[in-house]
Amino acid sequence: MPTQIPATHLRLRVWDLPTRLFHWALAISIIGAIVSVNIGGNAMAWHFRFGYAVLTLLLFRITWGFVGPRYARFASFPPSLGAAWRSLRDPQASVTPGHSASAALSVYALLLVVSIQVGTGLFSNDAIMWEGPLRAWVTSDQSDMITGWHLTNRFALIGLIALHLLAIIWWRLRHGKRLTRAMVTGDAEGLPPATEAARDDAGMRIRALVVLAICAGVVGYMVR
Repeated sequence: MPTQIPATHLRLRVWDLPTRLFHWALAISIIGAIVSVNIGGNAMAWHFRFGYAVLTLLLFRITWGFVGPRYARFASFPPSLGAAWRSLRDPQASVTPGHSASAALSVYALLLVVSIQVGTGLFSNDAIMWEGPLRAWVTSDQSDMITGWHLTNRFALIGLIALHLLAIIWWRLRHGKRLTRAMVTGDAEGLPPATEAARDDAGMRIRALVVLAICAGVVGYMVR
């Protein structure tokens, strides 16, 4: 039987709409990039497009981690191995809005691995006809070396994604916590009575659109 975390709130907004859209858009873009590169051929054009989308989303999320609402900000979930271990051992004693300590480590690991993947992709080549937009900035030997990193790092990315999915399943079966639903609706349950809701109004969404437009402009300038 799963260990249920007692609910003190029926509904509380934790995840703002921009953060939720980022989450699902990143998932779709990464899946698209993996599928298209495995198809190869002309589908590589889509691999590059998905890669540019991932880079735009990555820049957005990093910026949003400083200017977004409270639970989207990095300051609300600092990395801590000790706190992560305690949250895994006793989830009821570490109920918190936003990312738990263990989830925080997962977020930082994913951001790091995705950054490496998209960064190396900018300088990579397939030794046939496709190459990253910044390939000319490095020598052929350097591009080949970076391409090797790009190909190797994908396994770390796939491994982290698999671990992320397993963690969602584990929390659901072991503790009855519906993490996926919260990332769809934006609302969470079982939080302390004094918890404040995240800001998710029109002003915050307009701010997100401005940040996204700037990030897309930077990526567009880079690839051209």
